[in-house]
Amino acid sequence: MAENTTPKKDKKPGFNYYWIYGIALMAIAAISVLNSMERTNEIDQETFFGEFVPTNHVEKIEVVNDRTVNVYIKEKMLDQDLHKDLEKGQSLLKGKGPHYRFTPLDLEVFAERVDEIQRGLPPGQRFTTSNVTKTEWGEILFSYGFLILLFILLWVFIMRRMAGGMGGGGSQIFNIGKSKATLFDRDTNVNVTFDDVAGLEEAKEEIMEIVDFLKNPNKYTNLGGKIPKGAILVGPPGTGKTLIAKAMAGEARVPFFSISGSDFVEMFVGVGASRVRDLFKQAREKAPCIIFIDEIDAIGRARGKSMMQGGNDERENTLNQLLVEMDGFSSKKGIIMVAATNRPDVLDTALLRPGRFDRQIAIDRPDLKGREAIFEVHSKAIKMADGVDLAKLSAQTAGFVGADIANVCNEAALIAARKGKKQVEFIDFQDAIDRNIGGLERKNRIISPAEREIIAYHEAGHAICGWYLEHADPLLKVTIVPRGIAALGYAQYIPKEQFLYNSDQLVDQICMMLGGRVAEDIIFEKVSTGAQNDLERITKMAYGMVTVYGMSDKVGNVSFNDTSGQYQFKKPYSDETSKIIDEEVRAIIDSCYERTKELLTERRHELETIAEELLDKEILFKVDLENLIGRRPSEEIAEERAARNGAGNAELYQKSKSKKTAENVSDKEPDED
Repeated sequence: MAENTTPKKDKKPGFNYYWIYGIALMAIAAISVLNSMERTNEIDQETFFGEFVPTNHVEKIEVVNDRTVNVYIKEKMLDQDLHKDLEKGQSLLKGKGPHYRFTPLDLEVFAERVDEIQRGLPPGQRFTTSNVTKTEWGEILFSYGFLILLFILLWVFIMRRMAGGMGGGGSQIFNIGKSKATLFDRDTNVNVTFDDVAGLEEAKEEIMEIVDFLKNPNKYTNLGGKIPKGAILVGPPGTGKTLIAKAMAGEARVPFFSISGSDFVEMFVGVGASRVRDLFKQAREKAPCIIFIDEIDAIGRARGKSMMQGGNDERENTLNQLLVEMDGFSSKKGIIMVAATNRPDVLDTALLRPGRFDRQIAIDRPDLKGREAIFEVHSKAIKMADGVDLAKLSAQTAGFVGADIANVCNEAALIAARKGKKQVEFIDFQDAIDRNIGGLERKNRIISPAEREIIAYHEAGHAICGWYLEHADPLLKVTIVPRGIAALGYAQYIPKEQFLYNSDQLVDQICMMLGGRVAEDIIFEKVSTGAQNDLERITKMAYGMVTVYGMSDKVGNVSFNDTSGQYQFKKPYSDETSKIIDEEVRAIIDSCYERTKELLTERRHELETIAEELLDKEILFKVDLENLIGRRPSEEIAEERAARNGAGNAELYQKSKSKKTAENVSDKEPDED
């Protein structure tokens, strides 16, 4: 086998800033050593006057900074026994001095005493005196050096953290303006593909077309078309926007830059715009490629609507640079922008116009078939029993997004493992759904018998209203088992896959939510605080009927739903209209309350039957309610109507078939003439 002789480029090691810390510590250590070399022996004032001066050993003294006195001994006297311990303190500086040091109690008294002694000594034995001023560098460094070093270390640590802590260009303070986008290229193994994305078929088609743009651009440009510059994924949290982007990275055989909108936001002025420029510079070098910005609303909010200054100005500068860069490249270069957000209402209109983000791809909550497909994807790795019906699970999880379904599958597996099962059964999935809706079951919560009876009648009131009201959602189960933080019980329904609601349907839903409060009023002749969540929901729904959907005769066909944020700090209607709105909302709720009270008073026997059964079993399913109070009237009417329509259609079919047969026979009969 031939030896590979391709020279390898030696990577130059980057400068390690920890060397700065080491050098600073070594400098402090060196100063400490020098300070120890210059250390002088400490004596007291009486030793100086009683032993050194009378024996003529003193050569000179220095009064340093009007505080301490340095004593210099004559060189020929250093060998005397009086100074035998001098080497221990002098080390390398022996002989030069100062040899001793002391601090006088009173400097003026000391000076007077020295003058008096000097006058009594012969001229040959007198010593010189002087006043000097010295800077004690050792004391200064030891006093302030540690504090300065601490500030330096703290500053470098903060700068490194703000720079992102990532490898490459963005890991040092001098590269803080570099882009922090993660690059997925041909050498990066991305395991997510479009097969892992379920329930979003329309969005997958749009995204697959974008990938095809980059793989086969001539297919579209030959007909005179232009490749779109960008697409923005819009949808509620957890619907799979980021998952689709990861699948795009796995499917596209082109470089893929992934970055979050918050990565552009820094406290330094100009950093966000610099990172935008660097991101597009890297994209031009790697073209054709895809740039994905997750949570783009962090930098793409509408300009000029916020009253705050400072950081808001920096965000707007970053957005301006992004708009300029998107106008600055041509789609022929093969650079496509993809962004994701769950707040499209706050984005700047200049960002959404054609020529920048040409396409808005809606990633909505999955429907019944979509949820079943998502269950199939997430249940592949789960050992399920034979009785698990994914269609029933998808019907019970209306309104769930992909993240919720993934969590349900994971919780079901954990619940089954906790119970010691070998396979995950259908009941485990139902327990996981209950935990997702109501929270963890609180088995240790102590509830008094009186409170338990109130909860049972409250939930029975919801169940009766949902059972007998025509437009209410079908009931799945009702329970008084406490879950989560505040839920003492709940009734679970199967919401219809419905997008439009009329006033009768909304009124029935309000009555169903009022069922618990009305049941307490009828049975106990007083109400509790358990209906707080119900009252909050019906108030919001009633105000929506009046102010958003125009379902009030007095207010009229108007809508005050401010989607543009224009009336953020003021009401778009007068105080008189506000009073009418409040009166209409109160009238709707009061009429629904009276209607619900009439229903539960009429069905009081069924109400008490269900409440007593709840107190006994704690959980009742739809089958249990059918055994207790019979089938739901609306379902029987629907079946009769379907049977009637089916019989009529069958009769029409038979008549049509007989007529056609008769016509064929007449055509075949010979003409008698």
